[in-house]
Amino acid sequence: MEHRARDLIAHQTPYVNRRTAIIDIGSNSIRLVVYQGPARVPAILFNEKVMAGLGRNLATTGDIAEDSMALAIGALKRFCRLCAEMQVEETIAFATAAVRDATNGKELLKAAKKVGFETLVLQGEEEAELAGLGVLSGIPGANGIVGDLGGGSLELAMVKDGIVLEKHSFPLGVLRVADLRAKGKDKLKRQVRKMLKKTGWDSAEKGLPFYLVGGSWRSLARLDMHTSGYPLPVIHHYEMQPHRARRLVSKLARLDKAKLKAVPGLSTSRIPTLDDAAWLLAFIVRYLDSSEMIVSAYGVREGMLFHKISEAEAKRDPLLLATEDSGAAQARFPANSKLLGKWIADIFSDDPPEWHRIRQAACNLGDVAWRANPNFRAERGLEIGLHGNWVGITGPEREMLGQALFTSFGGGTSVFPGGGKLASEEATRRAICWGMAMRLAQRLSGGTRNPLEHTRLRRVGRKLELSLAKELVELYGDSVAKRHAQLASYLDLEAVMVTTK
Repeated sequence: MEHRARDLIAHQTPYVNRRTAIIDIGSNSIRLVVYQGPARVPAILFNEKVMAGLGRNLATTGDIAEDSMALAIGALKRFCRLCAEMQVEETIAFATAAVRDATNGKELLKAAKKVGFETLVLQGEEEAELAGLGVLSGIPGANGIVGDLGGGSLELAMVKDGIVLEKHSFPLGVLRVADLRAKGKDKLKRQVRKMLKKTGWDSAEKGLPFYLVGGSWRSLARLDMHTSGYPLPVIHHYEMQPHRARRLVSKLARLDKAKLKAVPGLSTSRIPTLDDAAWLLAFIVRYLDSSEMIVSAYGVREGMLFHKISEAEAKRDPLLLATEDSGAAQARFPANSKLLGKWIADIFSDDPPEWHRIRQAACNLGDVAWRANPNFRAERGLEIGLHGNWVGITGPEREMLGQALFTSFGGGTSVFPGGGKLASEEATRRAICWGMAMRLAQRLSGGTRNPLEHTRLRRVGRKLELSLAKELVELYGDSVAKRHAQLASYLDLEAVMVTTK
């Protein structure tokens, strides 16, 4: 990112649980997002977009149309009022391709300043870097090529080992694709080939994952989720094989607008440009020989926030941090998530390393459903685990997290309704075990610290041994003994209680 953009972001107060608003003036939409929470992964308090279409006429007149300008200014005035009402402490406003390319872009910047927003105009490579940082924020292990499709431009960035490497920007946003296609069926293909050749990604960089950023490509993913019967309504980290891009092109040729409007989560404002977005995606992943397509719900806005935090903070696990924060807010007593995780860890020491963090995330959320109606606690826990606004987690891992909480809050040892479609049978069974162990711990301790600090659950040969300090032996009541026996039976072990000094 160029120094001027770095300096503008850096001078802001470090983001530590502050209420921060980002105003994103894009070529297709203008959006306000208000964040608050842990600096590494703040929660979204409010999110609203206005489809102003600032880049609609760039290819023909070079201007932002008058009606688009008026719509944009009206949106900015509303957003400014909302920020005041929400007592936002910090505001970051930026504009992208339409404003930087339009001959009357400065008029909008003056209007924004008059409203109250000092707006940074991102250059193409700055936008590409922030998109890459956004993906790294939401998918920490991302290794491949990030493609951020906006209305006026396409940004590409190479990400590897937590760093954004090469960055490129091209005037090929979704609002410009239609004009290229109108000039002949091969015009877009030739333009994509020419564009990508400039990146130099002709050999070693091929065969990598392609990360999708931007509303148009996310809308395509929504359509693919719907037509493929994907069991989760969560877009982040949705994965598609490259051939599905071409299949989407064929699918869109057969579907009318009425059927597209019926697709859950698909914004109707994106429907007119879906076909163009699909053609562009199909050509790009074919040229890059992408190994897979992975959707990121995080992009430039989240990249802005991620860029501001310290290196140490950036290395924190976003899933564990977010679940810990959410769990602490809903716990009956001071949060015991780390202690709960430690208490059950011994009997799951043979879990694959990648499962340890999912198990701890479940423990972080181990008290989130206690205030629900007792008949619906299992469903509440499942909902939070399965559909929570988590990042750094795949679809199969979401099923494991949801299953553990479903079992922990009384769902029993059965697979939750509709579950087991993404996670393997082995993974699902292990998540049930986690839930049973969490349920035992919560019953034993009543959600408090001291009983967990002075008891221990471990495997000893073919026994599941629960040891209690002498002064706590009264806690081993009938309900605790039953849950101890149930867990032991599920693990094919014998339940044994021992007393220690």
